[in-house]
Amino acid sequence: MGTNAEKHARQQDHRNRLNAAQAELESKARKRKILSIVGGVLAVLIVIGAVVLVTGKSSDETASSSTTTTAEAASSTTVPGEPSDGAAVLPDPPAGATLTEPTTCPPADGSAERVQVFAGPPPDCLKAGAKYTATFDTTEGSFTAKLDSAAAPKAVNNFVVLSRYHYYDGVPFHRIVAGFVIQAGDGDGAPWGNNDLGYEFEDELPKSSDAYTDYSLAMANAGPNTNGSQFFVVLPGGGKQLQPLYTFFGQVTEGTEVVDAIGALSTPSQEPSKAVIINSVTINET
Repeated sequence: MGTNAEKHARQQDHRNRLNAAQAELESKARKRKILSIVGGVLAVLIVIGAVVLVTGKSSDETASSSTTTTAEAASSTTVPGEPSDGAAVLPDPPAGATLTEPTTCPPADGSAERVQVFAGPPPDCLKAGAKYTATFDTTEGSFTAKLDSAAAPKAVNNFVVLSRYHYYDGVPFHRIVAGFVIQAGDGDGAPWGNNDLGYEFEDELPKSSDAYTDYSLAMANAGPNTNGSQFFVVLPGGGKQLQPLYTFFGQVTEGTEVVDAIGALSTPSQEPSKAVIINSVTINET
């Protein structure tokens, strides 16, 4: 696992190269965001007037949903340093290229090299009228999701581009909350949950929480319009705990048992008890 100092040095090197190539990018530089699934985790009063159960790890953002329940921010970060008791050590993803020129559409045949940092958001790379699925090959098995470009064209385009640039190759599920979500997409490495992709893009929010069905895919974020690379898959029953603040962009259609197996690897700290790595994400276009 990389140290905080190594990660900071790596990201600083990325920024230096971007600024040297395109000075105008300096105005677009982003502080590393702690991507969170914010304000959606409900707690239940199980003892009259006394004990409140909450899921998710507390961050600096909290919200009250009513006088009898509490919604606590479920942070995507883990505590820097050694993993908590029972948590696995997660390997850093492989090093990737830093793009200093505007992002172009990657070849659909998967021949692009892995890219870790981009100079800006991608252009529209989706083919008009095409349908897209994503197959996640992980160390726990494979699952396939139908991507909903009608509901979230920007998010689907972003996910397709990142997948074809192999951004997700070697990336672990760094956060697992039993009965809620499994989360991945930090392509930088430890400390997990705050990566620097090089850009952010706008929300495409559903009208209601009904969009978060079992095994649906949505973008993690750090607030409005801060989408990047991190995403989560909703575990059975988890959608009821979410407010419509996260861009829904797909639905797992095959391999739900693999999602369940990953979801069972939770610890009290929300760090996984076993490292589950995304070997690859293959995009199918029809």
